[in-house]
Amino acid sequence: MTSTIEVPFGDLRRQHAALATAMHAAAARVIASGWYVLGPEVRAFEAAFAAACGVSDCVGVANGTEALQLALAALGVTAGDDVITVANASIYQTIATLALGARPVYVDVDPATLTMDPAALAAAFTPRTRAVIAVHLYGQMADMAAILDVAQRHGVPVVEDAAQAHVARWHGRPAGSYGACGCFSFYPTKNLGALGDGGAVVTDDAALAARLRRLRQYGWERKYETRDANGMNSRLDELQAAVLHAKLPYLTAWTERRRAIAARYTVALADTGLTVPTAHPAAYHVYHLYVVRHPRRDALMATLRQAGIGCEIHYPAPAYAQPAYRQLAPAHAPHTDDAARQVLSLPLFPELTDDEVAAVIAATRTACAALA
Repeated sequence: MTSTIEVPFGDLRRQHAALATAMHAAAARVIASGWYVLGPEVRAFEAAFAAACGVSDCVGVANGTEALQLALAALGVTAGDDVITVANASIYQTIATLALGARPVYVDVDPATLTMDPAALAAAFTPRTRAVIAVHLYGQMADMAAILDVAQRHGVPVVEDAAQAHVARWHGRPAGSYGACGCFSFYPTKNLGALGDGGAVVTDDAALAARLRRLRQYGWERKYETRDANGMNSRLDELQAAVLHAKLPYLTAWTERRRAIAARYTVALADTGLTVPTAHPAAYHVYHLYVVRHPRRDALMATLRQAGIGCEIHYPAPAYAQPAYRQLAPAHAPHTDDAARQVLSLPLFPELTDDEVAAVIAATRTACAALA
């Protein structure tokens, strides 16, 4: 079986070709300025992105993983503490936690949304728990109302991992505006992506923002005066900030295109035997990824690739199944384990044509019928 159209899983060249004039102007402006790290471009983007997230402060950093590490450090997480999170969103939360000498504690996910199960969270607190990382997976926010209710009863702050959830909302409030802070990645393939690595932490807490700004640059209170021993070098550069600022006005339209493609997939694939994504009624899902589930996932992926349809697995193994982290395995996470065996991401990016979307649907329907 071969599709009449080959469809890539992603193609950033399409987006960048459409924005070539604006991106070249941004790059030229930075080159001419002579200022390349933590300058006016970073400050301008930080202000604009904070406004988009509905918060007062944005602190640009080097990447999304270090955004999580800096957020935990700023909240006082240190060696010997526990950080509760989920294991089905790759290893980024684990890396950030272990970097501080703390221990990741994994809880299971809701089987419908694959985001943190508030009931599982409630059962995981111990006297060592110092923070919760709630992951807004695939573009849908976790149930922040329930998660915050549980965490606040224990006096523990919640960090939102919003790396896949730029401008996602829960009951109308943007990702990053619920917890103590929200952490974003601007890796090129994200819904808002740079031309390299980049990240940010957003918050409404001015004191927390001030500490984050110290921590991202050696713990400096002022140049060469280190006040915080947990400081590191994690700075968003001027070029990436300028590119992100140039792209930001398009994010709403790109998001609506993602949602339109996702809606078309969901209707067309509902009767195929696939489990299509569940969008919670309270959520404005931004579909960073369109992730289906199938009991014969590997065979489905092979068939689609043979047909010329790009597809990927996000993510093939829970964090605790990685060779480096097996000692961290939870006692019981069946929904996490089931998802790892079944998830498959179909092509979804704003520049997909209607013909390409139709080709993905046709190939997927044919493949599912063959596997029935």
